[in-house]
Amino acid sequence: MGTSLRALRALVLLAGFYLLVVLVLGVLVGADVAATLWAPGLAMVKVYVLSVVLAVPVLRGAFTLRTAKAEGPGGLAVTEAEQPELWRAVRSLAERTGTRAPDAIVLTGDVNAGVAEDARLLGLFPGPRRLYLGVPLLTGLTEAQLHAVIAHELAHYGNTDTRLAGIVLRGRDSVLRTAEAFREQEERRIGEERARQEKAAEKAVRKGRAPKRIDTGRAGKSYGLMAKPFLAYAALYLRVTHGDGRRQELAADRLAARVAGRDATASALRETAVLDAAHDFYTSRYATAGVGIGLLPPRGEVFGGLRRLLTAPGLQENLAGLRDELPPAEPSPYDTHPPVAVRVERIEALPDDGRAMADARPALALLREPERVMADLEDAVLTSEARAMARVDWPELMHRAVHAQTEAAAEPLRTALGAVRTPAADGNAPTDPLTDPLTGLSALLDLADAGRLWEVADHLPKSPEAAGASGRAAREFLRPALHAGLRELTELALVESAGARWELSWSGPARLMLPDGTVVDEAAADAVRPAMADVPDTGPLRELVTSLPASA
Repeated sequence: MGTSLRALRALVLLAGFYLLVVLVLGVLVGADVAATLWAPGLAMVKVYVLSVVLAVPVLRGAFTLRTAKAEGPGGLAVTEAEQPELWRAVRSLAERTGTRAPDAIVLTGDVNAGVAEDARLLGLFPGPRRLYLGVPLLTGLTEAQLHAVIAHELAHYGNTDTRLAGIVLRGRDSVLRTAEAFREQEERRIGEERARQEKAAEKAVRKGRAPKRIDTGRAGKSYGLMAKPFLAYAALYLRVTHGDGRRQELAADRLAARVAGRDATASALRETAVLDAAHDFYTSRYATAGVGIGLLPPRGEVFGGLRRLLTAPGLQENLAGLRDELPPAEPSPYDTHPPVAVRVERIEALPDDGRAMADARPALALLREPERVMADLEDAVLTSEARAMARVDWPELMHRAVHAQTEAAAEPLRTALGAVRTPAADGNAPTDPLTDPLTGLSALLDLADAGRLWEVADHLPKSPEAAGASGRAAREFLRPALHAGLRELTELALVESAGARWELSWSGPARLMLPDGTVVDEAAADAVRPAMADVPDTGPLRELVTSLPASA
């Protein structure tokens, strides 16, 4: 289909949405007229109110225009004076793809790249253009691979794919926003109805009456019915327009391969998929590990620390496996991008252009003073709360983060232990609930020797199935939680009594180690197992804790 026909189709689809809006509003107005003529009084007022309430999401979706300025992710804008080599590379790529260079380059913290333009008249007239470039791409790609990524994004403009983007985006945004408005109203109405029924149930209980069963099935039903035509039209709109999006992506891949080289373009797609998974893992397991206790890694390492994970010797085999096993192809009629596997296959099927991947220079070399850039990016994108957090080095961050996680995980067992008061020596009064790990572990082992371990376990949080079980079945339901809690309490006791610490590892989970370098987390697991037997043997666990040298 030619550009003119695609333009006509985009306009027809957009006009079809507004026609649907007019029809729906016409039905509501017709209902108001009918109520005026045949149902005066209170019924008429109810119809008027319902019409207004249902018309609000329609009008909000149809006529709340997107801001004219193309919005992108937050980031750090870098000038040509600050980063001359990066700008030189981008200008060269723009010239080779047949489009003008961006007016600004913005570095972001995402594994992504994109070009946004503040176009006018639904995208038909160009405006200021910005290139958004994720620093994880600079960290994990070679320079040739980064060239392929940037060339792909610029290729959309070199191919004039974006001429229709404003029209398509306006229609897609309006349809989806209208459907979302109905969904929000439905959820709000259901929430209000649930709160009303819960309040009525509480009042009934206070008066000694049986409360009615909470039922929100009818709440928000009118919103759901009104949303159906818009959801159906949204499905049609996305199915039709996303086909164009997929074709544009494949065309941009071909142009990127011509500009940056076939092998560089294919390998960039493979590596980006690896970086996406590695970045998610790094962010959750390392960069934000201490956020819950108000800690961040050293300045510049929130984004810069990813390189430590990517170069960890023990992870190279896993990363190589991810490169070979691309994300599974799950085609969807609503996905704007073809599956990565399909894109790589088509690029690798292109004729050999003789440009082998000889340049292994890291893309990060394009940046002047990359450490300072990473630190400045934190200032640009982190919230004020995050910037106010304390900074500690990686080993200290990992130890304190895992210690806090272990304490939180052990809390249910400590609470259960406090609920089973140990009789005092004179038998007259119970002791206070035990909170410090070493004393708590000793008390728990005493209860195990006294045959009361499962009495403690009975106070652990239970699933509905565990709560309904008894005897041996109840024990098996509780055994995993009891085992985990006992191991966590043991590890905390080793930290307190022997100065053990969780040691940072970039290729695996943190290991609990003594000051002399002895790994003790496996020894703790081995010692916990006998204490959990049907006939508990607490000797190995007591020996482990008491035989280690006391911390200074």
